Amino acid sequence: MTKLMLRALAGETLPTPPIWMMRQAGRYLPEYRATRAQAGDFLSLCYNPELAAEVTLQPIGRYGFDAAILFADILLVPQALGADLWFVTGEGPRLSTITTAEDMQRLRPADAIHERLDPIYQTVRILSRELPAETTLIGFAGAPWTVATYMIAGRGTKDQGPAHALKDTDRATFTALIERITEATILYLSRQIEAGAEVVKLFDSWAGSLKGRDFDDFALAPAKRIIAALKERHPGIPVIAFPREAGDRYVGFGAAVGADCVALDNSVSAEWAAQHVQVDGCVQGNMDPRHMVTGGPELVAEAQRITRALRGGPHVFNLGHGITPDADPDNVARMIEAVRSA
Repeated sequence: MTKLMLRALAGETLPTPPIWMMRQAGRYLPEYRATRAQAGDFLSLCYNPELAAEVTLQPIGRYGFDAAILFADILLVPQALGADLWFVTGEGPRLSTITTAEDMQRLRPADAIHERLDPIYQTVRILSRELPAETTLIGFAGAPWTVATYMIAGRGTKDQGPAHALKDTDRATFTALIERITEATILYLSRQIEAGAEVVKLFDSWAGSLKGRDFDDFALAPAKRIIAALKERHPGIPVIAFPREAGDRYVGFGAAVGADCVALDNSVSAEWAAQHVQVDGCVQGNMDPRHMVTGGPELVAEAQRITRALRGGPHVFNLGHGITPDADPDNVARMIEAVRSA
């Protein structure tokens, strides 16, 4: 029998949606924290195939999710392109910045990424062997705009101001960076698929800060190009697109870029999504991650409301963003039970 996740992505309306969570392998789990301590630091964990596979499998063993997502980070691609990358404890990632044409010249060509990223492909191969037969393996990458925002600012920013500034003042350099990331992302995801990923997801976490033509040029167009290239190389591979906080631009986005499923953040309602987005195919989402912290009857009611609102079409149940480190692991089990009993 085809896996539940793949059936939903193929457009099938199921009595109970498949369930997984963004960042389901992460700091809210004590077993993850133990494995990360064993690895030494976050990047060492990402580049250790055995330990990265272990943390990917941990939430599957604990909860029985319908899908596992490769444990890695969207900033491994900029590092493979030649950017310096390090993590500051309690503050997050830092990168050397790309802000000029001269900086662009120091980056490696897109087809030079594989040597650095080979441990990630090894992790995928381990997972494709070790996951339960019913569990779908998801590979992923950051979308070009989101990755570019980190490469330009050297860190995460609230308003993506440095990236917008470069886009508006030196569009040639900015466009060249988007092109390089797009090319690398196609190669990276293609190699994940070759290693055993059954689905890939494109995370555009900062898509919502792009407006008008900029959204078309730097969120929609790169996603369309990446998905078309992947489907040409790997016919039938399902792709999930996540243009986070796109608002009304969620409408028609899946069809425009060729995605099999559109993931939704929790700033839009499931009822709105059923009327405006799910009419085109599968949607994923979209419970507020705060319920994984607060729990209680509100968690159950919200999980069941979303499940019922999206019951009329293909749906993958997920959060509207990643689970947070302060979440209660018991609340995850309550969420799964609520969805499966809705």
